[in-house]
Amino acid sequence: MEKMTIRYWRTRPDPFFEINDEIQKRLQVNPFLSGKRLFNEFQKLYPGKFDDKLLRTFQRRVESWRKAKNTIEATNAWMLSLLQGNNELSELKKQCSHVLAEKDIFSLNYCILFKPLKFRNRAMAVLGHLRGIPNCYISHFLHISTAIIRSYIRKFQSGGVERLLDISRKDIKKYENPKYKNEVFKILHEPPSLHGINRITWKMDDIHRIMSERDLPIALVNIRKIIRNAGYQVRKAKKVLTSTDPLYREKLKEITRILQSLKPKEKFFSIDEFGPFAVKMQGGRALVAKGEERTYPQWQKSKGTIIITAALELSTNQITHFYSKNKNTAEMIKLLDLLLKKYKNEECIYFSWDAASWHASKALYEKVEKINSQEHRREFNTPLVKLAPLPSCAQFLNVIESVFSGMARAIIHNSNYSSVGECKTAIDRYFEERNQNYKDNPKKAGNKIWGKELVEPVFEASNNCKDPKWR
Repeated sequence: MEKMTIRYWRTRPDPFFEINDEIQKRLQVNPFLSGKRLFNEFQKLYPGKFDDKLLRTFQRRVESWRKAKNTIEATNAWMLSLLQGNNELSELKKQCSHVLAEKDIFSLNYCILFKPLKFRNRAMAVLGHLRGIPNCYISHFLHISTAIIRSYIRKFQSGGVERLLDISRKDIKKYENPKYKNEVFKILHEPPSLHGINRITWKMDDIHRIMSERDLPIALVNIRKIIRNAGYQVRKAKKVLTSTDPLYREKLKEITRILQSLKPKEKFFSIDEFGPFAVKMQGGRALVAKGEERTYPQWQKSKGTIIITAALELSTNQITHFYSKNKNTAEMIKLLDLLLKKYKNEECIYFSWDAASWHASKALYEKVEKINSQEHRREFNTPLVKLAPLPSCAQFLNVIESVFSGMARAIIHNSNYSSVGECKTAIDRYFEERNQNYKDNPKKAGNKIWGKELVEPVFEASNNCKDPKWR
């Protein structure tokens, strides 16, 4: 006969046996008390009897009693009553007055009853939390994640009701942030080959990747907004936005160095021509009455043409201009002689222009070399002339283009001058008023008609001085 082996199973004592009744009484008074909060309270009441290792066991015990007592249904009923306005304000004050001021309770209740969903969810989440309802129950009722519930609670704990209900966006959107805008245009202005890209023009994906490499991550849609808000379209990039000069960075660095170290007795000129344009009725944007359509004839007899040759001195924002019959080296030499006479008391003047053929002709360089000779300077007492040419295909860096664009918008768009002389008078007056305004206000232009200039007339690598909608 085989011997029977009897095993005695040793049962673990219930660590919460002594306080089971008390736990259930507390839950009957407030069925929404969390297990952790109850555990912490009993730790204080019975010091030394509750080890932190028992917390999870205690939470499971409380959760099982909740399910037995249909606490989820009670939670939904309380939240629904709060949402429908059935809870009296006095009852809310009794439940939350120990942690909330009366005005805050009124504000949260008002949000629940009369404000949109984005405010209502915040108010209900915080009142439910203060009532002791677990976040998972609040999340289940409001149909939003517990992470969002926790974020609402953190906002309330850090700044009270005011911070909780403050939904204003304080951060600048990336496509409006000057740092991101400047960096996008700096990239666009450089040839793709400088970044190891075997392309002539830029792709959005390439700009997106380079921005990320420069620790300025930005979405493709925001890059497009930056370019579009500046008045450009991607198809314009071949013509306007990108320089093809392989020495682009070196030339840009040299001009920036000159401007940063410009002395009081030195002047830097941005030089270009405007035109030729015909003096006739011009189109443009204008205010019209509802139902009216402003038109101008496609075929018109021109009253004459105008070419403006001008130089903008960057440190004083003063324009020097005259009218030319052609764009050639002779007109550049004429402008050079005019500036030498006007600024004869300076020590050095810098000439900066784009890569037009007559700007870099042999005759012009010979003229500059002659002016810089010791005999000529001693005889005529002229300043030293230094050339700082812009990179090729980089009209967007030519600061005077911004002034031309502002002038065109102010007095040429929508114009219908009766003669060339009348048009020239308007142009002369525009530049005269502009120069006077910058003499009176050397740090800013003010709100005059030249405020229509596309960008501030300063030399920046990210500037787009030439208006893509004009010429």
